[in-house]
Amino acid sequence: MKLWRWLLSCLLRSLADGACAEPAAAEKGAGGSPELPFPGPSAAGSAREREDALRKSFKRIMHLNLLSSNDNITAFYGINQFSHLYPDEFKAIYLQSRPFKVPKYTPGVRLNGTETPLPAKFDWRDHNVVTQVRNQETCGGCWAFSVVSGIESVYAIKKKVLEELSVQQVIDCSYNNYGCHGGSTVQALIWLNQTGEKLVRDSEYPFKDQTGLCHYFSQSTFGVSITDYVSYNFSGQEDEMMKMLVEWGPLAVIVDAVSWQDYLGGIIQYHCSSGEANHAVVITGFDRTGDIPYWIVRNSWGRSWGIDGYAHVKIGSNMCGIADEVSAVFV
Repeated sequence: MKLWRWLLSCLLRSLADGACAEPAAAEKGAGGSPELPFPGPSAAGSAREREDALRKSFKRIMHLNLLSSNDNITAFYGINQFSHLYPDEFKAIYLQSRPFKVPKYTPGVRLNGTETPLPAKFDWRDHNVVTQVRNQETCGGCWAFSVVSGIESVYAIKKKVLEELSVQQVIDCSYNNYGCHGGSTVQALIWLNQTGEKLVRDSEYPFKDQTGLCHYFSQSTFGVSITDYVSYNFSGQEDEMMKMLVEWGPLAVIVDAVSWQDYLGGIIQYHCSSGEANHAVVITGFDRTGDIPYWIVRNSWGRSWGIDGYAHVKIGSNMCGIADEVSAVFV
């Protein structure tokens, strides 16, 4: 029996009678300590600490689901790969995006010729220009995953070839950021724009789950560089964001993702706020066909999280601060 199942069954028993035995020896590692099938601490903690974190997760999830309904629309929360972490641990590992002050969007800026009515539903994945969801593991490099995902898609839109580009290169070489200890999507775009750095294929410079030394490549090596970028605050103007998405491609954004630790699916409408951004993601589309319109948001926590690695976030109220810092790239 995997230890996470033991923790869950143990928690259910302890809620009933307060008793919980240590895991069987067969579930312990060579050093005698329990092996957890999750990234991160324990890693940094005993089985009892993980049990306590899981117990607190149960209580938190019950609170988060108070506003959920049985309509299969509202977001619902539950046990997932992060339930063994205390919220502070989760934030320290996974929520390391740094906000950057950007100007308020002025209607009409660079969006001339986009007066065609917006479709009710649009998703760049349907155009085969979005790579598979990746997993940042225990590296706080969400900012790099967000930027690289946007560049991959814009390159595919323009060149009709979908390439998986190196996130590790951005983590190691973006000198105005902090690698796996955090960074800013806008700072990464400034670095790419100023240096003309070519992002090589992921196979040339694979992800290592830690910050390393920057590798340099010859000019003859295949790579994708950006020609420009824009970053705006679209709060109160999410219709303009939709135009920007359709016209230019997936958008790199930052959000308050504290409650996303427990997210399983549905449309996020509560439990997060603007002005508290801590995580970088990518918007690939939107859907306005139902009662609640929502953004389609690609994350970097693997395909087992959320809806095959994606979240749905309500459009129209700057939910989770999703419109506060929005970036588009050009190649």
